[in-house]
Amino acid sequence: MRFLQYLEFRWSHLLELMLEHAAITAVTVLIATVLGVGVGIATYRTERARQVVVAVASVLLTIPSLALYGLLIGLLGLGAVPVVIALVLYSVLPILANTIVGLRGVDPAVVESAQGVGMGRAQRLLRIELPLAWPVIITGMRVSTLIVIGIAAIGAYIKGPGLGNDIFTGLSRIGSPQAINYVLGGVIGVIVLAILFDLLYVLVNRLTTTRGIR
Repeated sequence: MRFLQYLEFRWSHLLELMLEHAAITAVTVLIATVLGVGVGIATYRTERARQVVVAVASVLLTIPSLALYGLLIGLLGLGAVPVVIALVLYSVLPILANTIVGLRGVDPAVVESAQGVGMGRAQRLLRIELPLAWPVIITGMRVSTLIVIGIAAIGAYIKGPGLGNDIFTGLSRIGSPQAINYVLGGVIGVIVLAILFDLLYVLVNRLTTTRGIR
């Protein structure tokens, strides 16, 4: 009951933090998608190149978030910019890997048929390969988004925006009557955002994927 009263009192503040959290998530995933898809397109045909880029992206994902944020403070200071950079580094791998898998999974016979009717490489990529690989790519974006939503909360450690601010405020007040409410409000906000983004991806996938390859 006390938590419901807290929500009623802090609703506008929580909504503002959720909007900040959603915005930094959207910006991060957009940048990571451009990088991941671009690098995937550039390397999927060459085994050595794709192994190297996937290995590098995998190593980046293993760096502890607090350590990475700490390193970026020295270079960029506090605020949203280092948070976005860290989140992009964490979120590239699923998009990159799925782009490579999706493009390599396109039936060679389809590509050869397109080549046979006079399509150039760029045309085949844009009109045949990428549309067929799209369901796999958007799955990578979906995974990256969930990763970002969770790790973005830790960005409050370096004065980043979002729901992590309430979570850290609650943790700093452990023992006070409102501490649990701050933490619980932030955590629930993160969960709600994850569900909303996931539903958005389901909708986008249905609207942008041709019925024959769903």
